[in-house]
Amino acid sequence: MTDPNAQNPDANIAPTRLSHEQDVQWGSFAHLGGVLGFLPSLIIWLVFKDRGSFTDTEAKEALNFQITIAFGYILSFILLFVFIGALLWWAFWIVSVVFSIIAFLRAKDGNHYRYPFAIRLIK
Repeated sequence: MTDPNAQNPDANIAPTRLSHEQDVQWGSFAHLGGVLGFLPSLIIWLVFKDRGSFTDTEAKEALNFQITIAFGYILSFILLFVFIGALLWWAFWIVSVVFSIIAFLRAKDGNHYRYPFAIRLIK
């Protein structure tokens, strides 16, 4: 019979570090996930932040940019009642897609990318 209070020996194992290629890959995917919204960047950051420094930096940058874009979507929804909100929503969507793809292309080559505008909430 096993002791129900015994700790699982696998629970204390630290997560393995990512190789350089994996680190660059997940960091670039964090930017590309911005096409879908802030959730892919958030998930990648939470899962891989302790496993690779490049991924940690790039996922935080992507997440900060996507949070900024989310504020823009909220603003455009509010302004929808004065008929400019629909145009703003499309503008924010286009900016999000374009900058996410540019950031992905830079990050996949192993270069850090900093968005030209983003509220830096996550340090």
